[in-house]
Amino acid sequence: MNALVRILKEQFTSFPLILRLAVYETKSTYQMNYLGVFWQFLNPLIQMLAYWFVFGMGLRHGGAMRTGLDEPVPFIIWMLAGLIPWFFISPTILDGSNSVFRRINMVAKMNFPISSLPSVVIASNLFSFFVMIAVYIVVLLLNGIYPSLHWIQFIYYFLCMVSFMFAFSLFNSTISVLVRDYQLLLQAVTRLLFFLLPIFWDISEQIGEKFPELLPVIKLNPLFYIIDGFRDSFLDGQWFFQDMKYTLYFWVFTLLLLTVGSILHLKFRDKFVDFL
Repeated sequence: MNALVRILKEQFTSFPLILRLAVYETKSTYQMNYLGVFWQFLNPLIQMLAYWFVFGMGLRHGGAMRTGLDEPVPFIIWMLAGLIPWFFISPTILDGSNSVFRRINMVAKMNFPISSLPSVVIASNLFSFFVMIAVYIVVLLLNGIYPSLHWIQFIYYFLCMVSFMFAFSLFNSTISVLVRDYQLLLQAVTRLLFFLLPIFWDISEQIGEKFPELLPVIKLNPLFYIIDGFRDSFLDGQWFFQDMKYTLYFWVFTLLLLTVGSILHLKFRDKFVDFL
């Protein structure tokens, strides 16, 4: 528990510097491009259109999806509710796991806690996430879907996402320094996760009807809770407190992962340079 408190304290005390480094990282990544940081928005937009064309117009023939709203919604509306958080989650998993290995030499001589490097990645990726959420809200309004009380849940699931991604990135960044093969394994698992999450298909409906025994296993993935929660928020699904067992499981899992990640990080971070 002392390790957990110490790690969290380092995030709060370094928060202004984390934001400055995140802005610097974002600008430096795109400084040689004519469109600059606009690519951070343009790239996921192109991918969203591609996924919609393939999975929406192609495989689903542009069909509608049932939600908690009175009328079914176009597939693109349904899909974007899961795809937008995934466009934040996926790069954060990969960049966060490599954050310490890539930047350890840069911060080794600075008065900056190494544990904050995953937070820099999270803050940097949040810029494009908020832009995409703003665009999604405009799309919802243009399709006659207006704010409801469920939209308040967006704040809760946003906190869930940031909390889990920090815990996961802290753990991964430590293991990736110690075992470099872990980074390659994580890349492969991340690609697989895309198809095991309710992003472009309704797993609860399609798997639940044919293989009901598999659904509880698939839902053990905390990312399932987050992505399903974003869709519940914008498309009037259930409240998070309607399934307290699942909610409790998510937070216990996240806290356990954060605790283990904190212990490992503090145990090995003085030796990180030796592994480079």
